[in-house]
Amino acid sequence: MSRRLVILTEGSSNPVSAKTAACVIRYGTDEVIALLDSTEAGKTSQDLLGVGGSIPVVATLAEAAGANTLLIGIAPSGGKIPAHWRPILLEAIARGCNIVSGLHDFLSNDAEFVAAAAKHGVELRDVRKNNERDVSRFEGFRAGCLRIHTVGQDCSCGKMVVTVEVARALSKRGHDAKFVATGQTGILVEGDGCPVDCVVSDFLNGAVEKLILTNQHHEIVLLEGQGFIAHPRYSPVTLGLLHGAQPQGLILCYEAAREHVMGMPQVQLKPLAELRTLYETVAGAIAPTRVIGIGLNSRLLSAADAERERERVRAELGLPVCDVYRHGPEELVEAVLGLQKELYVAN
Repeated sequence: MSRRLVILTEGSSNPVSAKTAACVIRYGTDEVIALLDSTEAGKTSQDLLGVGGSIPVVATLAEAAGANTLLIGIAPSGGKIPAHWRPILLEAIARGCNIVSGLHDFLSNDAEFVAAAAKHGVELRDVRKNNERDVSRFEGFRAGCLRIHTVGQDCSCGKMVVTVEVARALSKRGHDAKFVATGQTGILVEGDGCPVDCVVSDFLNGAVEKLILTNQHHEIVLLEGQGFIAHPRYSPVTLGLLHGAQPQGLILCYEAAREHVMGMPQVQLKPLAELRTLYETVAGAIAPTRVIGIGLNSRLLSAADAERERERVRAELGLPVCDVYRHGPEELVEAVLGLQKELYVAN
């Protein structure tokens, strides 16, 4: 039976809080029947998330006729299930819906959810649950497989979207490119990957290395980024990705007009030039790399202001810059292919 999704975003139906919903809809529109948010009922997914066209926002599960799976569509800090969502999840289970969750709060560890699922014969899927227990071997990477990794100025600034869009554009041009997911949303979009922010720290580098080794039969591997290297909370996962993957090229992503770390107004964001040096230095402690392009998220800007920002950053950093939605990903694709030619074709 094909999956028919109702996506739960109750009280959080905006592009940041509901980024999981937004990306699943963007890359899997045909699977989605409705968004479930009683506070926004009557609107559409397009109205609230900027994607999904006429997908309706409904107030009750009864209005999502035909749904066989409820997806938790938010990615809150700490990954807890909102307490007031429990009755909604239990109702969905009673209606015969499988539940898919990317939160750190595992459904399969909750006795009430487990008992309800067993009673009604449905599946509980915890996307972040894993059993990674391998340390890095620091060997075995295939020469000829180009490793590209997206890094950021902050969390939730577009790293996953840039990675997906560049990978898909490369594939359209005839290259064997693979998007490698490292977070809950990316895994839901791609169908495979590893939830690296839920791996025990001693095994994080090894889990990332295994992702590369598993996928290095492809010509180009594009590894999704998480967090950012100077984040007061989430820097460890960023470091594990850099050292576990040993990327040869980095794409630095940021959201224009954002001034502070998301959710931490007391922490000023570091300038892009400073971050470029920091990423190259920290990654370079294991293997040489360099930033080859900038992924601009200009959702808060007008089209004219986005162009001005693009030209400003180009002039400042001397790198290709584009918003993959507004401008398309071609500048970043050319940067990837240029690095590939430099490393593998010219030599």
